[in-house]
Amino acid sequence: MHIKKDDIVMVISGKDKGKKGKVIQSYPKDGKVLVENVNMVTKHQKPTQQMQQGGIIRQEGALEASNVLLYCAKCDKGVRTGHKVLNDGKKVRFCKKCNETFNN
Repeated sequence: MHIKKDDIVMVISGKDKGKKGKVIQSYPKDGKVLVENVNMVTKHQKPTQQMQQGGIIRQEGALEASNVLLYCAKCDKGVRTGHKVLNDGKKVRFCKKCNETFNN
């Protein structure tokens, strides 16, 4: 999967198109990601021992990984990425537009 936890991504389709956010969690088996403050859904929560007060809570819903692109600060937009191996043997992702490498 081209997206990892703690990446900054931009949504490219859906109701939240154009929003940026940090990836909270990724689900490689399902091909989905959770992005901070994107795709907010309401959930009806029953009272439990940990959460005494029930009610309607808002939380992030999962997005398809294909609907987000890694955000490049230099290009100031979501970009396609490639992989390359540096001289020291480290494998990194890079922006295909400006060749900027991303932290892994």
